[in-house]
Parts: sequence; C-alpha cells; structure tokens
Amino acid sequence: MTRLDVPPAIAPIVPPPLSRRAERRNELASSRSIISAADRRSPRVRIVVIVFGVLVLGGLVVISVGPLFWLFKAATSTTTETLAQPLGLWPSSLHWENFAEAFNRIHFGGYLLNTLWVCLGTWFFSLIVATTGGYALAVLRPRYAKVIEAAVLATLFVPGVISLVSLYLTIVDIPLLGINLVNTFWAVWLPASANAFNVLLVQRFFAGIPGELYEAAELDGAGPIRVFWSIVLPLSKPIIGVVSLLSIVAAYKDFLWPLLVLPADSVRPLSVALPLLESGTDLSVFLAALFASIVIPVSVFLIFQRQFISAAGTSGALKG
Repeated sequence: MTRLDVPPAIAPIVPPPLSRRAERRNELASSRSIISAADRRSPRVRIVVIVFGVLVLGGLVVISVGPLFWLFKAATSTTTETLAQPLGLWPSSLHWENFAEAFNRIHFGGYLLNTLWVCLGTWFFSLIVATTGGYALAVLRPRYAKVIEAAVLATLFVPGVISLVSLYLTIVDIPLLGINLVNTFWAVWLPASANAFNVLLVQRFFAGIPGELYEAAELDGAGPIRVFWSIVLPLSKPIIGVVSLLSIVAAYKDFLWPLLVLPADSVRPLSVALPLLESGTDLSVFLAALFASIVIPVSVFLIFQRQFISAAGTSGALKG
C-alpha cells in the first residue's frame, strides 16, 4: 500500500485588525441616524450638531430646574419682593428665617413626620402584596392562576374614581369586623398596598427567573417559603427597587384619598396640609414650606439615582 501524502492544514485567513478610527467609522455607518458618517466628518456639520445638542440640553435644564430654582428664590424672599418682582432671578437678601417660621408656625415637622409614616407603611405593605402575589402567580402557579391573573389585570381598567365611594364606605365600616379606620394610617396603607400594577410587574419578573433554580432548590428539600426567601428575593433586588420607588412616590404625592380618610390635623400628610394652609399663611412662609416639601424627594432621588438606574438596567438581565 502506498502512503498518501496528507496536505498540510490550511490556516484560516484572518483579516487584519481594524484600526480604532476604522472601527468607529464602521460603527457610525452601521448605526441608524439622520446624519450619515460622511456628513459627520464635515467640520460644519459637527459644529451644528454640537450647538444643537447644547441648546437642547440647556432647554431641558431650564425646563426641569427652572421652576425649582424660582421656588427657592421665592422661598428665601419676602412676600413684598416676590409680588413686586415675580420674575426676578435672585433675591436681594436670603431670608432663611422663612424656613424656621414654616416649621414653627404651620408645624411643618409634624406634617412631614406623618408623610414619612404614610410612605413607609405604603412601601412595606406594597412590597409584601406585590412579592407574595407575584410569587404565587409566577412560581407556585395553581390551577386557577390564569383566572386570578385575568381578574387582577381587569382591575387596571377600572378608574379609581368609580371605586372611591365603595372603598370609603369599606374603610368607615370594615365588613365582619365593624372597625372604623378613618384618621388612622391603616386607611391609607391597606388600599395603597393592593396595587394590581405592582403585582403584575413583579409577576413578570419572577417568571423570567430560570426554572432550573427552582428545581435545584426543590431537589435540595427547600419548600416554597424557603425558595421565596432564599432564592427569589435575593435575585429580585432590581424589581424591588422599582416597586419601592413607585410606591413611595405615589404615597408622597397622593392628595384625594388622604384628604378623605385623614381629616384630623394630627394625621394629615404634607400633600393635604399645605393646600389647606395656603389661604391663612404668609406667602413667603408658605413657599418655604412648599420648597422644603419638594426638595426632600428630589434629594432622595439624587442620592439613590445610581441604584435606580442600575435596577432599571439590570431588570431583564436574568432573562438573557
């Protein structure tokens, strides 16, 4: 037998690496844009794009920060100065005593404390209902899960004003218990926690967690409660952050329902107390209290904005 000569393996042809400028050019050419890559190389086009971007960014800054800046100017001015020069950019002198009068004269601290209690309770009970409801619909999946999911989804199509009277009558006289929850924080916590949107949002996130994790936990002898506490909740920090933000913001700005169920002055939150005190309070003091009530949630968002953006960006990472 003759030995056949085996031809040597042909090395694959590897194209030379592209330069950084060529990679950038290809990236711009492949991206969808109004301005092509060739137009972007023109100095005149680049200048126009930069100027347009600066103008748009400046306009957005003026629209978003402008009202807050004007409110700060009015809160640190006298009433006479605000009425005489409503469009002034800076007060003649900073009157920080307006904030002190707001805390002492209209009891801003007490209303702020009530608001914190409303937000904390709403956040706590909303997380309990959303996580347990989403876990039951997405992981436990009973036979009637689709019926419950459809019923929860149907509640989103019912305007809140329609159920306002029936919900108020329920709070005034709890069925079977005969308890009146008016002028108690429970009257705000319990209805706010039953949020169908949060339940469905968490349910969709839990459904995206790989099922192999649940199967491995069941093989190790973990029950439904252990799976929920040790596996589902640690993996659900992004969606928990989103639900927390939505619940706190909704509780902080809600006006109509707290106005109905918290009529006593000792339990009123800021959203109810400030509009009622407007007519009998000096304008500069009222604007100082209004600025303080606005700057608190804005400061909280600025402090934790990285966590919120990270939660929104990684909410779908487990589905990949």
